[in-house]
Amino acid sequence: MTDWIIPFLCGLGASILSAWGVGGGTLLLLVMTLFLGVDQRTAQGINLLFFLPTAVSALICHARGGYLDKPTLKHAVPLAVAAALAGAWIATALDVELLRRPFGVYLLLSGVSLLWPQKKA
Repeated sequence: MTDWIIPFLCGLGASILSAWGVGGGTLLLLVMTLFLGVDQRTAQGINLLFFLPTAVSALICHARGGYLDKPTLKHAVPLAVAAALAGAWIATALDVELLRRPFGVYLLLSGVSLLWPQKKA
């Protein structure tokens, strides 16, 4: 009966983090792999499906607010698409255990970086 509560709360938290540009997918991947028993590749696929509506809604809000620099987007989007395709190909070609270690290192480095105050621009 309550099997939906944890996924719902994680989805809500990830949506909020994603809308802020923080990366809610990290939260989803951790919960799915560590607490819900989902394997890494399946969790990545679910995360990507979750990301699409979240990204579109955040993009619309940012566009309405005037926060998109169109000249930068003209150069960044094609490169981002190419990098995403390459990353997806690499991720599906690698053994799942090889994906866990770099992801763990990424999380550790991200967490450690939060311990130091950021310089204001």
